Amino acid sequence: MLFSIRFRARSDNFKSNKVRRISFELEEMSEDERYIDNESDADKRAHHNALERKRRDHIKDSFSSLKDSLPAFQGEKVRASRAQILKKAADYIQAMRRKNSSHQQDIDDLKKQNRALEDQIKILEKAKNTGNYTAAAPILESHMNCSKASVLSVFDQDSESDVSSDTDNSKDSRRKKIKTSPI
Repeated sequence: MLFSIRFRARSDNFKSNKVRRISFELEEMSEDERYIDNESDADKRAHHNALERKRRDHIKDSFSSLKDSLPAFQGEKVRASRAQILKKAADYIQAMRRKNSSHQQDIDDLKKQNRALEDQIKILEKAKNTGNYTAAAPILESHMNCSKASVLSVFDQDSESDVSSDTDNSKDSRRKKIKTSPI
């Protein structure tokens, strides 16, 4: 009898039959059986509520963790809505993608420069071994011109350093890319 009480009809056609059957079976059930049935419903409800509370707590903790990992919210004790947290997270991800793309472009440029320098080294080594410097003449000339230009730029920057106190940043920007001559 307990099984038929817990049975739930899935369509409206059976709803009226179900109500009649349940009321009829409830009249036949003893008071102990009704107590057990109500207790099991309460247990199910309590279990469901506990699972739902656990799910909500997990979501809340995840949002809190996400908020703490975002630079926009670090060091701030301001409450932020979930929408604000998601917006800042999306903005941060996009900024990091742009930064990664820029860094990848720098890496590709540096690899290209390295290949060009390696090619120049091979040409110079070949010229050294064969004694034929005519093939290496354009490289040597450009190297001499680059050396003169870099010496002149050092003197120019030294004179600018007397005026400007931000010489460390200019040194870093000078070091970023190496000029190479076309072969």
